Amino acid sequence: MAGTVFVSGGSGYIAGETIRQLLVNGWSVHTSVRSLTREAELRAQLGGTPQTLKFFAADLTSDAGWAEAMAGCQAVCHMASPFPAAVPKDENELIVPARDGALRALRFAKAAGIKRFVMTSSAAAIAYGHPPGKSDYDENDWTNVDAPGVQPYIKSKTIAERAARDWVAAEGGDMDYCAVCPVMVLGPVQGGDFAASVEPVLRLLNGSIPALPDVGFSIVDLRDIAALHVLALEAPAAKIRDGRFLGSSGRFFKFADMAAVLRERLGPQARKVPVRKMPGWAVHVLALFMPPARQLLGEIGRTRATSSARAQSVLGWKPRPPEDSIIDCANSLIEKGVVKV
Repeated sequence: MAGTVFVSGGSGYIAGETIRQLLVNGWSVHTSVRSLTREAELRAQLGGTPQTLKFFAADLTSDAGWAEAMAGCQAVCHMASPFPAAVPKDENELIVPARDGALRALRFAKAAGIKRFVMTSSAAAIAYGHPPGKSDYDENDWTNVDAPGVQPYIKSKTIAERAARDWVAAEGGDMDYCAVCPVMVLGPVQGGDFAASVEPVLRLLNGSIPALPDVGFSIVDLRDIAALHVLALEAPAAKIRDGRFLGSSGRFFKFADMAAVLRERLGPQARKVPVRKMPGWAVHVLALFMPPARQLLGEIGRTRATSSARAQSVLGWKPRPPEDSIIDCANSLIEKGVVKV
């Protein structure tokens, strides 16, 4: 299956790589950005031609531009959603645009006669708000947004995906819908404009994390999670209809594990990477001076292992080793001059 696909949020980290892969696979792509002033910059990064890659101005919070962007498309890959580096003062700054943007995209997709709708959700909608003893997760799990300590970003992804699924069940008709749920995404960056998910590698390399907190993440490679979106767009309808695919390479990496990979594979370039472990109380102190660290407080000592068995068995997806993703991310940050080592 190939044709013309609308990808929302074309300036995003995952969206950019997905667009590059779609173009290679023979798709024509319409994509949205909040301002067309970025078109020349993004076209240089994404490739394609004015015939195969077209830009439209559209925002999650407004109806303007969505109908024009989807005109002539057979599929939608809805990837736009707010992803902050720090916790906002008002959780609705994230929840409202994430939820309303997803519903807006679905409504315009139905009006445009779209038959395939792939939504980027997140493992954030799966693995949080559960009892402390739970450590293994798959697509059957849902985050409990009412549990204490669930962060606004996590709530936004969960609420948006549930709203989308409810809408499809009630209004979607014969539209094929599925959600792709990435864990923390690492991989090469194109420059200084990258996702907040890259911050842990950046801060380990530049030494701004003074020690290693007992906190970790499951990892997926940027190129692999983009490939999972492409597989979902191209798969037979029976494989994706009302589906959910968790994108993870499988292993859970603590900061200490990531640091060990960087030191082993980068040698002298990893000289600023800390060695000492950070006690839990120190994470609370760090959060007072480094707002992004506040998102780590509920993660101290937790393990959230995630399985991508469904994506592998149903769609034939194959993730690469997470160590390679860590190193490719680090090397690109160094090569692009984002971090000085």
